[in-house]
Amino acid sequence: MLKFVKNHMESIVGIEIYPIISLTIFFSFFLILFWWVFTAKKEHIKEVSQIPLDN
Repeated sequence: MLKFVKNHMESIVGIEIYPIISLTIFFSFFLILFWWVFTAKKEHIKEVSQIPLDN
């Protein structure tokens, strides 16, 4: 089954760009998330962390 899928994917012209695009999107998302976590205000993080405990 995997051999069939691999042979079929190799026959598609231009398919090699999709893994590059996927990796770029994945890397960009986590880089932006990493940046947001370290630049977020501590008060905001503390306030948001208390939301599940508020009733």
